[in-house]
Amino acid sequence: MRTRTLGSTGPTVSALGLGLMGMSDLYGAADEAESIATVHAALDAGITLLDTGDFYGMGHNELLLRDALAGKPREQAVISVKFGALRDPDGGWAGNDGRPRAVKNFLAYTLRRLGTDYVDIYRPARLDPDVSIEDTVGAIADLVQAGHVRHIGLSEVGAATLRRASAVHPISDLQIEYSLLSRDIERDILPTARELGIGVTAYGVLSRGLLSGHWNQERELPAHDFRSSSPRFQGENLRHNLALVEQLRRIAEARGATAAQVAVAWVAAQGKDIVPLVGARRRDRLAESLAAADLELSAEELRDIEQAVPAGSAAGSRYAAPMMRHLDSEA
Repeated sequence: MRTRTLGSTGPTVSALGLGLMGMSDLYGAADEAESIATVHAALDAGITLLDTGDFYGMGHNELLLRDALAGKPREQAVISVKFGALRDPDGGWAGNDGRPRAVKNFLAYTLRRLGTDYVDIYRPARLDPDVSIEDTVGAIADLVQAGHVRHIGLSEVGAATLRRASAVHPISDLQIEYSLLSRDIERDILPTARELGIGVTAYGVLSRGLLSGHWNQERELPAHDFRSSSPRFQGENLRHNLALVEQLRRIAEARGATAAQVAVAWVAAQGKDIVPLVGARRRDRLAESLAAADLELSAEELRDIEQAVPAGSAAGSRYAAPMMRHLDSEA
């Protein structure tokens, strides 16, 4: 597994990371034993960057990761944790909390659930509109000074917030959605991150499965799968987006690859400062994505891919309207 460094101040990590959210939340039921086996397979393949959130399954995801890492050397994993998203007992969403005292409280519980004394990268999941980013980042900086956090990251924030945050403390990376179907960061956010020496960990590289080549119009979603309310998975939007995937599939087959592999490889090809996160919940899906790490796309292939799936060609926003309002990156 090749490696990349997150920004000018962040850690060196595997060129692909593993996102664990779907093992606990938002994509319907998952098999816990298979999830742990998938984490083990990722570690065996050389993946070091493991991304979780304290609100994924209301702590379940961190406990699952603790079990998966039991008996493994702590330094084998670079653990990235998002915090601040508030949940209710029914699994609903209740805003975001970036107050300094809340930041330290969230981390205390995270460290206990993970069974570790430090987190490699700690980041607010979303901007709290009632708390300045300077105060939130300042609180994490205190935790860095105390040795409980190694690096500070951000998630789904815009260019102006990146500048304000980096003035308080070096930021290792911005975690944000980036895929063939979601390219808005190319206008202002990605250039600003590069100017400031901030890396990008790209989630949603398969657009929640749309770009995987495994989706179809007839697929039914369980009630707790958030894609059931995602605009890109609805009616005519879905038909349009799947037609784009078919064009991508033809390019992939000519290369002897799958649509998913080409989609991941395209994100990786956008810069050495970008690390795609793959959200595999099963070993077979992980194995498919891992092959993208060795898939070098030529300049001609990159042009063909972008002609097949042009910037802005996706139908529907990436989240439903209420969730879009929480994205500083879309402001």
